Amino acid sequence: MTPQQIDLVKATVPVLRENGVALTGYFYNRMLGNNPALKETFNMGHQRSGAQAQALAGAVLAYAENIEDPSVLLPVVELIAHKHVSLNIQAPDYNIVGENLLHSISEVLSIPMEDPLIDAWATAYGQLADLFISTEKTIYEQHQQTKGSWLGWRNFKIAQKVVESDEITSIYLQPVDGGDLPKYEAGQYISVRVFVEELGLKQPRQYTLSTSPQADYLRISVKREPGNGTDQVAGWVSNTLHGLPEGSEIEVSAPTGNFYLIDPAKRNVFISGGVGLTPMIAMLNQLVTLDMPQPVTFIHACRSKQVHAMHQHIHDLKAKYPRLSTLTAYEFPHQADKLGEDYDVAGRLDLSTVDAALLPVNADYYLCGPMPFMAEQQKALVARGIPAENIHSEAFGTGGVHH
Repeated sequence: MTPQQIDLVKATVPVLRENGVALTGYFYNRMLGNNPALKETFNMGHQRSGAQAQALAGAVLAYAENIEDPSVLLPVVELIAHKHVSLNIQAPDYNIVGENLLHSISEVLSIPMEDPLIDAWATAYGQLADLFISTEKTIYEQHQQTKGSWLGWRNFKIAQKVVESDEITSIYLQPVDGGDLPKYEAGQYISVRVFVEELGLKQPRQYTLSTSPQADYLRISVKREPGNGTDQVAGWVSNTLHGLPEGSEIEVSAPTGNFYLIDPAKRNVFISGGVGLTPMIAMLNQLVTLDMPQPVTFIHACRSKQVHAMHQHIHDLKAKYPRLSTLTAYEFPHQADKLGEDYDVAGRLDLSTVDAALLPVNADYYLCGPMPFMAEQQKALVARGIPAENIHSEAFGTGGVHH
């Protein structure tokens, strides 16, 4: 990019701060209107809530702010690139996005397409697209070289469904072609794509694989989002998955993602909120296959025993492995929930009160749960002297992955 183009892009930062969501909302409507087939690639739930427009507005703003040195955005690029690969996004798709984005800037800001500003953004977008395409190419190549992995969508049947709590059901998936499955990293996710009756089209969602690699199945544990009739709408895909009987077929992409167990030989601490426990169970099960080489801390927060998924699994592991320490916080325990047996703490999880033996300074920490929950735990860990570089987190919901 020329210095003039960089200045032009930087000059749009105040406009993006002010009108970014209006711009990206307009962009999505324009692009999906012109390319309806893309509705089966994009999360229409996030379109419905406006979350997708917000996430993109934030990304475009961050790019404009860092236009002189986009390399600071590489960790985010890698995160998004894995998601793109799980949705089978290909290089030509970037041309469609680019064309619609430039026209949206022109139309929303009332600037002619011949304006130097549009030209500057075309160059800037081209740079960013190249960065994504090359990052994704590397990930696609890794999948191609991994035994049992695949590119794009593969048909799987629901072999078994196991109710884990009032909200969460585990779904065991087996490939229809009877072929091999890859050895993935514990903590990675897949995309599943199902036909949503209400929309009349297929919809993809990302779900963490909720156990360590198995020879003949993949497992996801899905929280049903029921909606409350007012501000929270029912999740199209989670309800569809909960309603599908065993034997149904769905489309699945290969395991991917850059949040996973880094070093089984280290001490590891897992801290989760709600359905954020799915990658933690996968990582814990991975350590079980290695006979738990180091002490492990498993901390989980949820509302009550009714929604506490896989509590029996953790209970059984604890009985078998003295190296496993657990701490459970129920925010709203029911009268029947037993303190000391079902849970250890009533109320919200407060890491500042947790015994130091459970939070060793030299451990790797993994956080997963709603964004406010993770921000709170991250802050509490740093306050306790845990080095920030030892804390790894995975957001679910908008902007991060899945669920």
